[in-house]
Amino acid sequence: MNAEKNTRATRATLDKKTGDIAAMFDTVAERYDLMNGILSLGQHIYWRKQAVAAVDAHPGQKVLDVAAGTGVSSEPFADAGVDVIAADLSEGMLDVGRRRRPDMTFVQADVTALPFDDETFDAVTMSYGLRNVADYPKALSEIYRVLKPGGRIVILEFSTPTFAPFGAVYKNYIMKAIPPIARAISSNPESYEYLAESIITWPNQQELAQKFKEAGFTSVQYRNLTGGIVAIHRGFKPEAHNA
Repeated sequence: MNAEKNTRATRATLDKKTGDIAAMFDTVAERYDLMNGILSLGQHIYWRKQAVAAVDAHPGQKVLDVAAGTGVSSEPFADAGVDVIAADLSEGMLDVGRRRRPDMTFVQADVTALPFDDETFDAVTMSYGLRNVADYPKALSEIYRVLKPGGRIVILEFSTPTFAPFGAVYKNYIMKAIPPIARAISSNPESYEYLAESIITWPNQQELAQKFKEAGFTSVQYRNLTGGIVAIHRGFKPEAHNA
């Protein structure tokens, strides 16, 4: 009973300590994908399809999907014959993914210290995970390191609605509607209080694009989806130049 109570109380804070983040996602792993669908009102399917299109990976290329969770975001690549690695901080999430898709490769990894060699991947993508990293500029630098010259980064993340009145409604939904839904469905509803807070406090599109540029990425662009509720950011590691 005490163990169950401690698990249910697990949630991260906006300090975003790595251990707390991993432990929190361990507790919500079994129903995480279900909650995503409910809380996004089904829009997550459209958002993920757009992210996959932005990655534009082909058979023979190697893709790293960071914060892949149970591997839902990695599946389209695997199903298309792309060599994809699904990486996540949470062993609980990875365990669900391994049971669901034993044909895919799952690796426990911290995006601020990736266990891969320099210039390994043609593309690195990350969905809804960057805002859970305290030192996210370091994460961007690590992604830059493991990309091949000419490789691309694609980040799908919650963002800032572009229409102010809609933004106010959206913020109210996040802070007031998400916790009750989580209490009805999730094994750890407190974790969704943190997730709501992390969305509200996340940098806007222009600020995040600037961090991409500071990490060394070029041709940085972003595309708003569903009025800016989420945005896809993409950039490229410069091609190597012969001396």
